Amino acid sequence: MHGLEGAPDLTLDPYILFLLGLGAIVLLVSWAPKGLRQVPLSLAMICVGLGITIFSLDILSFNPDPRTYDTLTERMTELVVIISLMGAGLKLDRPVSLKGWGPTWRLLAIAMPLTILATAWLGMAGLGFSLAMALLLGAAMAPTDPVLASDVQTGPPRTGEGNEVRFNLTAEAGLNDALAFPVVNLAILVSISGAAVFTAGEGLTEWLAVDVLWKFAAGAAMGWAIGKAMGWVMFRAHHHGIARHADGLVAIGATFIAYAATELVHGYGFLAVFICALAIRGSEREDNFHEQMHDFAEQIERLLMMLVLVLFGGALANGLLDALTWTDALVGLAILFIVRPVVGYLSLIGSPLMRRERVMLAYLGIRGLGSVYYLAYALNHGDFGNSERLWAITGFIVLVSIIVHGITATPLMALMERLEGPLRDRTSPANPPPRDEQPG
Repeated sequence: MHGLEGAPDLTLDPYILFLLGLGAIVLLVSWAPKGLRQVPLSLAMICVGLGITIFSLDILSFNPDPRTYDTLTERMTELVVIISLMGAGLKLDRPVSLKGWGPTWRLLAIAMPLTILATAWLGMAGLGFSLAMALLLGAAMAPTDPVLASDVQTGPPRTGEGNEVRFNLTAEAGLNDALAFPVVNLAILVSISGAAVFTAGEGLTEWLAVDVLWKFAAGAAMGWAIGKAMGWVMFRAHHHGIARHADGLVAIGATFIAYAATELVHGYGFLAVFICALAIRGSEREDNFHEQMHDFAEQIERLLMMLVLVLFGGALANGLLDALTWTDALVGLAILFIVRPVVGYLSLIGSPLMRRERVMLAYLGIRGLGSVYYLAYALNHGDFGNSERLWAITGFIVLVSIIVHGITATPLMALMERLEGPLRDRTSPANPPPRDEQPG
């Protein structure tokens, strides 16, 4: 045909499309949190929906299936989780103590092990999983996600924004990711050695010594030491410290140093990052540099979270849930809306929290990117065989949590804040509950 030689090439360049999508995501990172505060909708829901739409329309040519890109999935989710842990630790105004963090300790010491056991039992009895796969499912589903739970966590440092529910969800999410690691490693061990781990004790002693004792001790010690050193440099060195000459990027540097240094000595890096943040915060609680670090870490976290969730939506659009059965779906709903709420509530009986606060803490056991990380990590290091159904049920639980918790969390937290007022430490004799709010 005449005149077509000079026609422009209308082929869509994937790189240009990527830049267009990235620009839209960056704008969402900046604007969406403010616009969504008053509506029952979360940023995570928008990202997943965006991913489903983009990949359903074949706008991008690749399939972001975590089963194909298992190592990339592990690393991307690992990165967003550790940055989220730093932000969570910097948020907490209340110093660590047995009484002040009482409900958190209950959730970690009682609710989390019971959740693992109940979920593993459902995996074996309800889904027919092997012991290794059931243990992995239990460990992956036990932690409250520090990334997707950010909407129900406390406000920035020194603002006092929040209530007892927000505080304890933040503290729980900061610690329970690391606490799931020993069970994940046990599942890996069982996947390789089989029942001999328990019948003959094959590898069990080493697991107890290394994965439980050493890695926890190393994670806690390294996190505390690095956090104290960073706090001294920021706020004490040369009389005034360097905080006034630095910016929020310091938070990312501290995150990477704490995580990498701890992993080098074979400790739990997740634990180290959160404790590092607590140690930095404790070095000088009233300096406004904490807010700069927190805000920068939160922005990076949201950007990475959105990228991962768009890819998660793409995986859903391309068949991540194809292996899901009705039984899998029912068990997934039971894990999310029966196991966690029941054991969470039971663990808080006897705490100084109000009944409605216990209900909220038990209900808001949000599952998300941490669960995806643990699944990818274990499958990359163990021998679990066909993992199609395991990926499907995990993806289903994360999707349902994003939708249901995303819709209900904002109005429920708004109701709680109207009823409870500002955050106060219920364990302190100076701040007892009002007479009409005594625990019951």
